Amino acid sequence: MNNEEKDLKNVEVANETEKNTRFGRKNKQKAEGEKTQEEKTVKKVNHIGLYENRELSWLKFNERVLEEAEDTSVPLCERMTFLSIFQSNLDEFFMVRVGSLEDQKLLSQKLRENKTNMTVGEQIEAILKRVAELNERKDAIYASIMKEVGEKGVHLTDFKALAKSESKYLEEYFMKEIVPLLSVMIVGRKQPFPFLKGQEIYALAVLGTRNGKKKIGIIPCSSSVFPRLIRIPTKDDTYMLVEELILHFLPKVYKGYKVLEKSVIRVTRNADIDFNAVYDEDLDYRDKMAQIVKLRKKLAPVRLELSRDINEDMIKQVCEYAEMEEPHVFLNQAPLDLSFLFQIEDILRKDANLVYQRRVPQPSPMLKSNEHIIPQILDHDVLLSYPYESIKPFLQMLQEAARDPEVISIRMTLYRLARNSKVVEALTEAAENGKQVDVLVELKARFDEANNIEWSRTLEDAGCHVVYGIDDLKVHSKLCLITRKVGDEIQYITQVGTGNYNEKTSRLYTDLSLITADKRIGEEAAKVFQAILLGSVVEDMEHLLVAPKCLQNKVLAMIENEIQIAKEGKPAYIGIKINSLTDKKIIDKLIDASRAGVKIDMVIRGINCLRSGIPGDTDNIHIVSIVGRFLEHSRIYIFGTHDRDKVYIASADFMTRNTLRRVEVAAPLYDETVKNKVRKMFATMLRDNVKAREQQPDGSYQKLSMVGPVLNSQEYFYEEAYMEAGDAFHQLLRKQDMDTEKKQTV
Repeated sequence: MNNEEKDLKNVEVANETEKNTRFGRKNKQKAEGEKTQEEKTVKKVNHIGLYENRELSWLKFNERVLEEAEDTSVPLCERMTFLSIFQSNLDEFFMVRVGSLEDQKLLSQKLRENKTNMTVGEQIEAILKRVAELNERKDAIYASIMKEVGEKGVHLTDFKALAKSESKYLEEYFMKEIVPLLSVMIVGRKQPFPFLKGQEIYALAVLGTRNGKKKIGIIPCSSSVFPRLIRIPTKDDTYMLVEELILHFLPKVYKGYKVLEKSVIRVTRNADIDFNAVYDEDLDYRDKMAQIVKLRKKLAPVRLELSRDINEDMIKQVCEYAEMEEPHVFLNQAPLDLSFLFQIEDILRKDANLVYQRRVPQPSPMLKSNEHIIPQILDHDVLLSYPYESIKPFLQMLQEAARDPEVISIRMTLYRLARNSKVVEALTEAAENGKQVDVLVELKARFDEANNIEWSRTLEDAGCHVVYGIDDLKVHSKLCLITRKVGDEIQYITQVGTGNYNEKTSRLYTDLSLITADKRIGEEAAKVFQAILLGSVVEDMEHLLVAPKCLQNKVLAMIENEIQIAKEGKPAYIGIKINSLTDKKIIDKLIDASRAGVKIDMVIRGINCLRSGIPGDTDNIHIVSIVGRFLEHSRIYIFGTHDRDKVYIASADFMTRNTLRRVEVAAPLYDETVKNKVRKMFATMLRDNVKAREQQPDGSYQKLSMVGPVLNSQEYFYEEAYMEAGDAFHQLLRKQDMDTEKKQTV
């Protein structure tokens, strides 16, 4: 059987599996009766080379993060941050994505994903292989960074580099300060293998007994009681990791045993919970969510990391105890938890050359900082661009609304919030002032469930009306609606954003926030909230794009419109900035658009399941990924050439989970000043030749060559924000001088 026949056979198996496992598959096949199975199969095989696997594409994104840690033009402390981010990203990837694949594997070995046709097992195998390669690169980068850290006067040491007196000091410190706090375990008939907490560090010892048998000893090393970094008092800025200290002195703890082998170990556990599957309608939803958060800590392990190699039989035994497969075991040269790097950064930050230039979000040039916000919004639309511009005007607007006698209600969707949220403060004040405050708090926001549960209680205690979401859907939209009654007139002030209402991440993530008094948008936002409060979704909108019923279909229609224009021989264009692209319907429509001659520019930070630049198929598609100082998070949709374009900002990526399984909102930009600002931002990002990587036809990413002026788009936007804020400040001073002069003249 040749390769083409094998591909055809695999697709036939995939089609049969889909038919048996997906609702409505038979009806769909009937509707497509005019197409033979053979025609559809051949088309699917021809498309395979145009797609990227979702999980492997994400690993390519994390590799781009790792490249920032490797890039010597990035300040040393920031490279350490990128290395820590790479690790925390990978942790979450195993917890969520690999965990999800393992769950799918239990259901069926034959399940195939709908782009590259890989089975679940093939995906897991490819992931584990690629992660092993990335780990080797990470270890080398860590070693290089720590060498530079040593040259700056901060050292992470081991016992080989210490004098006898220093080793003696550490032994005394260990016996006095550490041993009393240790929980020492030996696995045996009377002491079963302990539960290993996810992301925590343990010292593992292979112990030899007097009768020649082997036992396993385990000691937890993660503790808030003793420090992670142990300072060596005889040497300036010299430290040892506490797990290495514990590992070295294991013989002092396991007296009567011979320590044959030892290693630091770390387990990553599945965190992917099907909330709907465990939901019990007879229980309070919030209380049930609190139980689910606790349940997550006890799910099956999906990865085991070792700091030292130990014999294969012992690894097999540990895997059996932990109920995990051996291919999920990884050996690392770098420490298993890199969070201590932030402590070293704090020591080094006194040297300004080792960190990024300090940047502070600036006032928006679209607003007068010495005047109330609401009257200005009633006068003209405003677009805030984070982190370059401050979130303070939005917070000020909420505070004004809480005290404004003409405001009758505030409605808002909350997904992730800062620890000390000013947003919650404003909403509680509004409720206490007698306003109707309706708040959707999404309790299913992954890893923020516990935080959101507490905020929901705070809001309820203040008198807010709190709802927790819609059955089977997450509410991911960033939508705020302030309703005012001025005489007999109803006024709406609507805010639609691309990012969360989180003051902390507004300084770290690039996001856009539209604030408008446009009645067309306000009336449709009111319909969205009305549906949410009734536990349903809107069916159609004229201005807003609202998932799950009227976002994907409208995006597809706008792409189709560009296709028809291109077929007429006229210029056609699509510009998209998103975090991820996985929605196959949209991907296939973009491929059709490229074939029709539509020029397509895409800025996709993370997952991208479409390969660009393939002759005859996607050669009209140009895709770049920007990974830099700030996390690219804004979403922009542009359909049409400059003279006729429709421009949106949105909360939704082009992922099936966003377009069909969440409530998401995209808002059109009608104000020409706002529209021009977004057009310019998008065009600038396409010209980035410092932090942008361009996707190649084989799916790899390459940094752009430095052709023309050097342009780091993120730094450019900050410089622009500083200049515009400076101009606004000088204009304010000039206005104050003129006012003073007029008074003196009078």
